[in-house]
Amino acid sequence: MDNLNFTQDRVKAVERSLHEDFGRTVLRRFTKALEDFRLTERGDKIAVCVSGGKDSMLMAKLFQERLAHGGDFEAVFLVMDPGYSPENRAAIEKNAEILNIPITVFKTDIYQSVYNVGDSPCFLCSRMRRGHLYSKARELGCNKIALGHHYDDIIETILMSMLYGGQVRTMMPKVKSANYEGMELIRPMYYIREVDIKAWCAANSLEFISCACRVTERRDGADGSKRAEIKKLIAQLKQVNPQVEGNIFHSVMNVELNAIIECKFNNERHNFLEFY
Repeated sequence: MDNLNFTQDRVKAVERSLHEDFGRTVLRRFTKALEDFRLTERGDKIAVCVSGGKDSMLMAKLFQERLAHGGDFEAVFLVMDPGYSPENRAAIEKNAEILNIPITVFKTDIYQSVYNVGDSPCFLCSRMRRGHLYSKARELGCNKIALGHHYDDIIETILMSMLYGGQVRTMMPKVKSANYEGMELIRPMYYIREVDIKAWCAANSLEFISCACRVTERRDGADGSKRAEIKKLIAQLKQVNPQVEGNIFHSVMNVELNAIIECKFNNERHNFLEFY
């Protein structure tokens, strides 16, 4: 009974912190993204995809709070086990218990499938994970999947696309699935900063798994990734211009088409000379 009371008290403390301590930086920004981008609609059934990391666990808790305060949709808290170690699987289940999140777990062998892939295992793994999530979500009667990408992921993706892909693009707040008709991907953490996610974890003494990938365990790890390079670049630029993060974020919302040489829309290319 004492353990049960302790768990209930901790859940209440976590929920209270979202309203009292992180209402402006986390909860309101979550709600604003839902409303600005019309991410949820009456009658939706959303598969909230929980990887076990801090971002997706917070997202799951925010969806719970939304539902508890008038949300007009359903949610399933979906965990795909791509081949986690027993320790990481146990950590995910323990944190879900601490946060009172009723997770639904299903198993795949994705890590084993990409283990011996050479140059781009992360790209292949991401595509396979997305496909399994869509498939399981549809099986459960869902019409949307929610992923925990946050503000910092967005601005890093913009720069990565420019510097390494030679194109201007970003993670969209919502995307219709090309392979699963009637399904949609949403990103409700779009406005939430990573520093505020970390602050919420620290304030509630919560520890989540980071990268649980068995492929990167045998490589250089996340510090050698292109995304890590971009993080460092943004941090350096911020020392000179404190507004740089916001400027990057808003750059894809303030595109001046009259000052673009070429653009692509619905897979059709358009040159400025067409309208010159």
